[in-house]
Amino acid sequence: MLVLILSKAIKIVNEYERVVIFRLGRLSGVKGPGLFLIIPIIDSVVKVDLRVVTIDVPKQAVITRDNVTVAVDAVVYYQVIEPSKAVNEVENFKYATAMLSQTTLRDVIGQIDLDDVLSKRDDINKSIQELLDVSTDPWGIKVTSVTLRDVSIDDAMQRAIAKQAEAEREKRSRIILADGEFIAATKMKDAARMYAEVPVAIKLRELQTYAEIARERNMIVVSSSGSDDIADIVAMSKAFSNKE
Repeated sequence: MLVLILSKAIKIVNEYERVVIFRLGRLSGVKGPGLFLIIPIIDSVVKVDLRVVTIDVPKQAVITRDNVTVAVDAVVYYQVIEPSKAVNEVENFKYATAMLSQTTLRDVIGQIDLDDVLSKRDDINKSIQELLDVSTDPWGIKVTSVTLRDVSIDDAMQRAIAKQAEAEREKRSRIILADGEFIAATKMKDAARMYAEVPVAIKLRELQTYAEIARERNMIVVSSSGSDDIADIVAMSKAFSNKE
């Protein structure tokens, strides 16, 4: 009989476990880790695991702020830090945390646009984690991390997003071309102004163009400049070369 009583009275829990003890229905305390004694029949115990627990939040169909339906799922990591609260403040803290994770995920996704859902996952993860942590704090639970695992949209929306991205690339391409045309026009305006200030420069440029065209043997070049003008230009060109 004594052996039976001792077997009921002696309890051992692991390092990562705690036991919440109730004596005649009243909270007596938290024991563990290691060996401890209870009073059989009078004491009842509830064992709580203090390790990080993973919740697989199932895929949720959510309507974003811009009225797009997306399917999202997530993984939530939490840990019990106060066993007495986890047992006394909520009936089933595991189930309650799982349900709260689902509703919080839907609430957060429903308040943002699709573009933010696709591009700002880190911010969404942090927002969900903070909201869950505040809600579970009275239960003695600490939500350590939340990660969005997958975001799915229907085929029609995928095609629309692809068209939008293509239009954005086309817009950037046109802007770059317009910038290039503007720069080229600015350079041509500066060149025209220089030619107006130094008329002989345009003649030198004309001769250079003739030299480039002359490489094509099957072409005939007719110049509007008189022979005297060309001779003067050649002489001035040689003078400039000797100075250099």
